[in-house]
Amino acid sequence: MNAWTDTLTPPVTQEPADPAATGVCSLDIGIGGMTCASCVTRVEKALNRLPGVSEASVNLATESARVTVQGLSSTEAMARLSRAVRDAGYEPRRPQAMDDAPPTGWLGLPQDAWPVLLGALLSLPLVLPMVGDLAGRHWMLPAWAQFALATPVQFWLGARFYRAGWHALKAGTGNMELLVAIGTTAGWALSTWLWWRAGPGEMVHLYYEGSAVVITLVLLGKWLEARARRQTTEAIRALHALRPEVAHLMPDGVKREALTDVPVDELLPGDVIRVLPGERFAADGTVVSGQTQADESMLTGEAMPVAKAPGDAVTGGSLNGDGAVEVRVKAVGAQSVLSRIIGLVQDAQAGKAPVQRLVDRVAAVFVPVVVVLALITLGGWLWTGAAVEEALLHAVAVLVIACPCALGLATPAAIMAGTGVAARHGILIKDVQALEVAHRVNTVAFDKTGTLTQGRPKLQLIEARAGVDELSVLRVAACLQEQSAHPLAQAVVRASQEQGLTWQTGDAEAVQSVTGRGSQGRVQGTELALGSLRWMEELQVDLGPLAEVATKAQADGHSVSVLASRSVAGWSVLAVLAFGDEPKPGSAPALAELRRRGMRLFMVSGDNQGAAEAMARRLGLQPEAGEVLAEVLPGDKAAIVQRLREAPGGGKPHVVAMVGDGVNDAPALAAADVGMAMGHSEGASSDVAMHAAGITLMRGDPLLVAAALDISRRTVGKIRQNLFWAFAYNVAGIPLAALGYLSPVVAGAAMALSSVSVLANALLLKRWKPPQDPTQG
Repeated sequence: MNAWTDTLTPPVTQEPADPAATGVCSLDIGIGGMTCASCVTRVEKALNRLPGVSEASVNLATESARVTVQGLSSTEAMARLSRAVRDAGYEPRRPQAMDDAPPTGWLGLPQDAWPVLLGALLSLPLVLPMVGDLAGRHWMLPAWAQFALATPVQFWLGARFYRAGWHALKAGTGNMELLVAIGTTAGWALSTWLWWRAGPGEMVHLYYEGSAVVITLVLLGKWLEARARRQTTEAIRALHALRPEVAHLMPDGVKREALTDVPVDELLPGDVIRVLPGERFAADGTVVSGQTQADESMLTGEAMPVAKAPGDAVTGGSLNGDGAVEVRVKAVGAQSVLSRIIGLVQDAQAGKAPVQRLVDRVAAVFVPVVVVLALITLGGWLWTGAAVEEALLHAVAVLVIACPCALGLATPAAIMAGTGVAARHGILIKDVQALEVAHRVNTVAFDKTGTLTQGRPKLQLIEARAGVDELSVLRVAACLQEQSAHPLAQAVVRASQEQGLTWQTGDAEAVQSVTGRGSQGRVQGTELALGSLRWMEELQVDLGPLAEVATKAQADGHSVSVLASRSVAGWSVLAVLAFGDEPKPGSAPALAELRRRGMRLFMVSGDNQGAAEAMARRLGLQPEAGEVLAEVLPGDKAAIVQRLREAPGGGKPHVVAMVGDGVNDAPALAAADVGMAMGHSEGASSDVAMHAAGITLMRGDPLLVAAALDISRRTVGKIRQNLFWAFAYNVAGIPLAALGYLSPVVAGAAMALSSVSVLANALLLKRWKPPQDPTQG
């Protein structure tokens, strides 16, 4: 079974049944009605003021908040959070509400599209006279007709702006709705005032069309924005769609005499289900009968189907091939691999990048500054002798065009699109900060065994000392190593089984693992040690004639272990064992691709220098350039990472990514600037590595390292582009509006376009594909 299928950690979304006062939990809550970065700031302040809340992070793109609470039960905490959101002027929702398509309304149109359509229908007659002027036809609707058309748009369709703006004022802050409400109300009030003071039969120029069109354009922008947001969560919805609704539960001969279709939610560990050709596996489990192939591409990004036979593991959500199989359920619900993958992606999308916190601080003062600029614009035009209506229109344009919406969406939209497309290709980004740092990586260190190599070494040679039977040595070595998960230990056990050797589990006693060295214990009363040459030197084991065998094996690139026995006279050698491993097919192309990008490359190994250098040359690394770090104990890997970070002469430190797969890699993964844990086909201990890493590679393909760095670079590039255009739009738009070059209608269109363009730019990440192995054609 793939290691990651056992180890991905699900998000904690609620407390245990007993809400201890010291219990800490994370809760997700959906928030409806947020429109800009100022809304984010206000909701965060409201949530952080609650007793028991230690941290609250609000995401505008997902319209949700992740809140860490302690000392409260999940039920009470959710009630308090919902109340705080509602009191702040927003609508508490379930977290996945924004993923749902809007309900269908009259004539089959989505309900959220009707306000836009009605606004357009009411505003169109107000705009037609302007079009007529361009064609040389001068005509205008009566004032009462303009009033009748504009007023419903202003106070019915635009009611949302008044509600949200009022809540913002009560909270002592501002938001986009407040700007729109002030600006359009000023235009509507000015028109009403001019109509009221006009004499009988007098035709006065009114500005109802400006306010109505601005509101309609803002509604249109928000509708397009909502559609684009739903596209950014497409990856999550696609993962949810992998879950089948029904499972075929096999009869148990007691309560069920026939095959029974049951909802997937009713499955329990230990149940046996039948999966027919073309169906999706309903749960994680193990094949007990039948043979087939499974398409796991939506989970791992691996396009080729994987053969499955009795004893093989299957993952819920993967697609069954052309064979019917029976599967014993192992994990369901939140403990399933699919649920954990979804949780990891949601965690990354709910996180807030450091740059976004700076943007939020800017947005907190943005609205008050804009209001001041609008007042300055009004006063400046009046001071120059302009008419009141002209000065007011320019001030309204400033209010309308200056919208912090794009600022609030720039970062989270790119993060959602980037993490979503990465997940589809087998790259799980658990930590937003890792995503932001990865694009600066210039040094990559790889663990050797299981990361660059297959991780399934074979026993190539066993040479016993004179008078010692090699098969007897192999049997006692396997007995000593039976309980170890180390790849070399498993190779010994496999070789012994291939020779038909047997032993009793109780033959080995007091077996203990000596970290970075080997195993020690008693087999049938004889104390044995099996481990590295370094350990044998520490034990003062004299290899005698076998020393030449060990030296030659090392020169041939083999990993060498020694089996020694202890007597009254001390330790003495029994045999030398040599192991060989093969590089993964994608390792050399992956290293070549990283080198092409200018990366410093290193291979870290516990093997002897000769074996490590021989493997490095096969991979295209350069031992003579110091790219091989051999004979490194597990506890020293973190120090190696720190050493790689240091720049000569006290210069700017290098940014280091560490790639590993085993439990002994966890300290180094945590110490690195970016830790990448690689899933593989063997080794159940890699769960610790995956917990320590910020990025999880769902399959053991080293090319995914380059892909992870590439998607990070592209995502950060989109964040920078979005922030540049969001700031540039306001920097350029506000002066143009203040100087009279933009009417309120044009300003409203530009404001709507800014948010939509930011989302559209982020959605371009969905077209990203990881770099391919050039040897695969």
